Amino acid sequence: MENEITEGIIGAAIEVHRHLGPGLLESVYEECLCYEFGQRGLRFQRQLAAPVLYKGVKLDCGYRIDLLVEDAVVVEIKSMEALLPVHCAQLLTYLKICHKRIGLLINFNVPVLLHGLKRIANNYQDPTPRLSVSASKWPL
Repeated sequence: MENEITEGIIGAAIEVHRHLGPGLLESVYEECLCYEFGQRGLRFQRQLAAPVLYKGVKLDCGYRIDLLVEDAVVVEIKSMEALLPVHCAQLLTYLKICHKRIGLLINFNVPVLLHGLKRIANNYQDPTPRLSVSASKWPL
């Protein structure tokens, strides 16, 4: 299912890039991408707040997910000279925070959009791992 969704997202992004080309603001690409999603019948949420769970408390730390498509795929839009490792880390953080497996990082500021696409998978399972420590195992 996620593969079908990512195919639809990539197709919509290629269509937007074909019409607009590189060099515009991220907000322009986001708006046009949302239009394309609507035309293709893809459900989406935009600028979704992503609170951090800390010690059982949800904290609003200002994280905003650009797009969540079909409640399954996180899409992070960029319009920069080059994608950096920090952008991949950002998307992976969003995937962990909202417990999703697949994300797409789309950089529209490239001559050929396929060179600006990255698919990231999150293998993170448990948001609150439990560690059991026995006091008798540790010397005093």
